[in-house]
Amino acid sequence: MIYFDNAATSFPKPPQVAEAISHFLLHIGANPGRSGHRLSVEAGRIVYEAREALAQLFNIEDPLRIVFGHNVTEALNLALRGLLRPGDHVITSSMEHNSVMRPLRALERRGVELSVIFCSPEGFLNPTDVEKAIRPNTRLIVINHASNVTGTILPVREVGKIAREHGLLLLVDAAQTAGAYPIDVEADFIDLLAFTGHKSLFGPMGTGGLYIGPRVPLDEFEPLKRGGTGSRSEFEEQPDFLPDKYESGTPNAVGLAGLAAGVRFVLGKSVGEIRRHEMELTRLLLEGLASIEGVTLYGPRDPSLQTATVSFNIAGMEPSEVALKLDEEYGIMCRPGLHCAPSAHRTIGTFPQGTVRFSLGFFNTPEEVEKSLEAVRAIAGKAISRGAEKIPHKKRFP
Repeated sequence: MIYFDNAATSFPKPPQVAEAISHFLLHIGANPGRSGHRLSVEAGRIVYEAREALAQLFNIEDPLRIVFGHNVTEALNLALRGLLRPGDHVITSSMEHNSVMRPLRALERRGVELSVIFCSPEGFLNPTDVEKAIRPNTRLIVINHASNVTGTILPVREVGKIAREHGLLLLVDAAQTAGAYPIDVEADFIDLLAFTGHKSLFGPMGTGGLYIGPRVPLDEFEPLKRGGTGSRSEFEEQPDFLPDKYESGTPNAVGLAGLAAGVRFVLGKSVGEIRRHEMELTRLLLEGLASIEGVTLYGPRDPSLQTATVSFNIAGMEPSEVALKLDEEYGIMCRPGLHCAPSAHRTIGTFPQGTVRFSLGFFNTPEEVEKSLEAVRAIAGKAISRGAEKIPHKKRFP
């Protein structure tokens, strides 16, 4: 089996992630922050250690500014729905995932103004175009750090500087980069960072969160839900401090134990080492695919300008047909289609059919890349032969 679907969920996980989850279930199991006994205190310590590890990874000064949730989608909804009001203007890019676009379209129907900045066919965003779109009522800029379709890395730092100069907030969707690409909330001028645990942070599903920077006005930032927090229980009003204001209900403590282990794995290896390994795999994959007749590549086609996510198509074949053959005949697991990002596919010219997406990860090897290239070469060769058989004899041999 060759697993090339890491942009959806990383697999396999480091063994210490499963060990941390098992340890929590077997030896702790209590509700963090809801009791005073030793197991509850230990559960609370583990949750806080997850905040500390993430704060170290993203250069966040105060770990309590990290709010945990179920995934990056919840984090993005919290940021967008919590901050934007009718009459506000928000700017985003045409390379966004539906986790950004769908909440924004819903808010647009309620009176929020939206500008979508069109990116290049390779997925690149021009920061100047963002600045030109700023209006007097602009409140927020939201962009992904890297596309889940093409891997294209967007100019977060440049856009963040523009946002800061104009007194705006910057929200970054780091679903594809957290753990795989350097992120520094201070140097990158990031006010809100949405991340998920189950991709390049190597945590389990059902983990993620939102960093809320000091420039974000908490008195104007509404929570998605309200309820028990284990703090200020004598009041029937929601606490007004971080992280409790945005963390109602029992947290996924066992998942956060696994996430903490995953983040510590990333810190131990270093993001730089992970990035270098994935860049080399991406280079091999891009060079190999570019040499195969009938294959069309999308995105930057440059490992220094993208993550380890590569989209392609084979002439004469639907992406779903290619992916099925890769799985059933070669044991290669990837994702075909629109990848929950129709706007991105319109940008690169692959809507509505989509693409075949190979997304590599830290545990993939050059040997797996070579085997996959052999498989694509064989499938493309058969597609060309099949297409030639459909051409009338007189046209094939004029």
